[in-house]
Amino acid sequence: MAAQITLRDVTLGYERHPAVHHLSGEVASGALLAVVGPNGAGKSTLFRGLAGILKPLAGTIDLDGLDNRDIAYLPQSVEIDRSFPISVFDFVGTGLWRQIGLFGGMGRRERDRIGEALAAVGLNGFENRNIGTLSGGQMQRMLFARVLLQDARLVVLDEPFNAIDAKTSTDLVALVRRWHGEGRTVLAALHDLDMVRKHFPETLLLARGPVAWGPTAEALTPENLLVAMRMCEAFDDRAAACAVDMPPRAA
Repeated sequence: MAAQITLRDVTLGYERHPAVHHLSGEVASGALLAVVGPNGAGKSTLFRGLAGILKPLAGTIDLDGLDNRDIAYLPQSVEIDRSFPISVFDFVGTGLWRQIGLFGGMGRRERDRIGEALAAVGLNGFENRNIGTLSGGQMQRMLFARVLLQDARLVVLDEPFNAIDAKTSTDLVALVRRWHGEGRTVLAALHDLDMVRKHFPETLLLARGPVAWGPTAEALTPENLLVAMRMCEAFDDRAAACAVDMPPRAA
């Protein structure tokens, strides 16, 4: 399969302090890839780079011609302001903004699509609930419904199964496998190694830098996991900012 994502010596970080170092590799179109690593390994930073939220400090990210409309990014639920006064229906409807525009009209067809997405994640009857009243599992179902509406070729999921019940995890994993079966490229940052081994054929083991990348059984060896833990423990957050090559000035 052709590469959907190509990373060339990518370094990502904040205020020139790196969180992901010198990452190179390819993700094939239609791949189902888990990104695994200890807390602080840089998984969320990598995903923000793939979603276009964070620009690389060095290196390049090539998404094979995809633009923002082709990428669905599901952030960690803690990044959602649950105090914002918006209903479940209207929140899920934001998944249509790239198709109809921020101020585009929402007709019957669009409203039907929102209803179908809510039904697909098991949130029938929650349309008028304020998002602040949802449980953790219901919140994740709502976020998945928004991703469904985006109908994207690249799906990037940051900790999609964190702190939710087993039934919700099972239902949402089924959606991930459905997207994979439809030929979409799906990346998910995960902590549950048993889930990764069961459902994700490929894994990137990340610890600020790459530790292993390939078939899951080969990447998630005890030796590699120990290396990843030690790499994260040894990382110095007070290290000097990265020196970034600047283009030469015109004469």
